[in-house]
Amino acid sequence: MVIYSTEIDLATEGETQIFDITLQVRNVVKDSGILKGLVNAFVPGATGAITTMEYEPRLVEDTINLLKRIVPKGVGYQHDYQDDNAHSHLRASLLSPEITFPIIKGEPVLGTWQQIVFIELDTRGRERKIIVTVVGDKK
Repeated sequence: MVIYSTEIDLATEGETQIFDITLQVRNVVKDSGILKGLVNAFVPGATGAITTMEYEPRLVEDTINLLKRIVPKGVGYQHDYQDDNAHSHLRASLLSPEITFPIIKGEPVLGTWQQIVFIELDTRGRERKIIVTVVGDKK
C-alpha cells in the first residue's frame, strides 16, 4: 500500500466563493501513480468546506443563495460578539471540511456532472491549503 500527500494552494477573496478543484485532485491522483484506493481532500480551519456539486454558474449562484438563506449573516449569533463571522462557522459546520472518493483505474470515481468544490465561507480572503491524500495500490 502506498500513501501520497500534497497540497493545493488557493487564494480566496472571501465569503461564499466557490472553486472547482476537480482537475487539481485528478492531477494529484495521477501524480501518485495509485490505480486503486481512496483520495481524500481536506481543508484545515473552521470556515472552509469541501463538497461536490455540478459546477455550473447558475447552480453556483443557487448554492450561495441557499447558504445565505439557511444561515443568514448578522442575526445576533453569540460568536458575533467576539468576531463577526459566526455565520461562516455555522455554514461550515453544516457542510464538511473533507471528502473522500474511491479510485478505480487511476481516476477518482465521480458522476457525470459531479465536480469537487472548495467553498470559502469566511468573511475575508485567505490563503488556503487543501491537503490531498491518496492511499492505495499501484497495481
